[in-house]
Amino acid sequence: MKKEKENRIEMDRRGFLKAAAISSMAFCMSPSLEKVKAAGSAVGIQPYLANRSVPPSMAAVRCQRTLGSGKAAFTVSAIGYGCMGLNHNRSWHPDRKAEIALVREAVERGITLFDTAESYGYHVNEKLVGEALKGYTDRVFVSSKFGHKFVNGVQVKTEEDSTPANIRRVCENSLRNLGVETLGVFYQHRIDPNTPIEVVAETVGELIKEGKILHWGMCEVNAETIRRAHGVCPVTAIQSEYHFMHRAVEENGVLAVCEELGIVFVPYSPLNRGFLGGMINEYTKFNPDNDNRQTLPRFQPDAIRANTRIVEVLNAFGRTRGLTPAQIALAWLMNKKPFIEPIPGTTKLSHLEENLRATDVVFTDDEVKELEKIISSIPVTGNRYDALQESKVQNMATMPMFSTKNLLAHVNIRWYSLME
Repeated sequence: MKKEKENRIEMDRRGFLKAAAISSMAFCMSPSLEKVKAAGSAVGIQPYLANRSVPPSMAAVRCQRTLGSGKAAFTVSAIGYGCMGLNHNRSWHPDRKAEIALVREAVERGITLFDTAESYGYHVNEKLVGEALKGYTDRVFVSSKFGHKFVNGVQVKTEEDSTPANIRRVCENSLRNLGVETLGVFYQHRIDPNTPIEVVAETVGELIKEGKILHWGMCEVNAETIRRAHGVCPVTAIQSEYHFMHRAVEENGVLAVCEELGIVFVPYSPLNRGFLGGMINEYTKFNPDNDNRQTLPRFQPDAIRANTRIVEVLNAFGRTRGLTPAQIALAWLMNKKPFIEPIPGTTKLSHLEENLRATDVVFTDDEVKELEKIISSIPVTGNRYDALQESKVQNMATMPMFSTKNLLAHVNIRWYSLME
């Protein structure tokens, strides 16, 4: 008990060290109070950096990326903010006031893409993000997700639900929770094996026409599914796990099809749930009530001990360049392809600043090859998910196409191009 308490104190120390400073910053901010007309107004954010008062020496995002292509395109900061960990599955976190101040500070530092979901505490995360971004929504895009099945607010983890009725229900809830009139991006969180992707694409296409969402995307899907969905309603973004310890999208055709079709790729967990930041070791204790890492094979003590070799490589590489492991991991992603947009999350101002500085890092081709050669020689120990989630992701990677008979039996698809 004493050792566990010491670990808890250590995590609290790292997590709350900046809380007082963050709270005081909230009083210095002067957010725009304009009412949201539509998330699309954010496309024209110019100049960049959005907040000119940020001094050159301060960590901030000073470059943009265009996500998607053609009429499905929009421009955002070169790095986004994954909001899940503000309340969900990431151990102890600051109080609500400090977290709201941190999100607002991220806006002031130039971040214009914020990622949340219905399932991150079942509406809790969306409401938190909505409160934090109140008064800022003319300057940012907010993405959310649909597709998980809930009964009385409890997720049914063995099933998914991307029926048109549920997509619309989640959309309305997300708009209300976030306090916006239009969602920047609306992702399908996981494939629903009982609902053809064409039906999903047609439904979100209708929501786009109705002005309730601007763009749409999918999470953890294979290349064939992307093509099929894109043929019905142009896809703007694909979100899947991608980092030094999980590079499957390089081999399974997902990155290639994104590049071919002009779709942005958004890596979630770009620091492998914090591991590549170098702050987790085999003695780390996770909050048993709010941290899924304690159940993941890759975060068991033996696996952490073995995989620490990868962090050691990043430390050695960064030592002569003045970079932290987290900055190297994020910069590697942004240097790989111009259409890659990582969305690291944090509850700490110090880590936010660390992440922001990664946007200034440029690697040579030789540096990228050096990093990849060394790290690829180190085997990764442990699966990224527990057995249930791992099987669902693997099934998505090999999911067969619906037959024409099944498609027509499900719904009468109207094939059309929304963007013509």
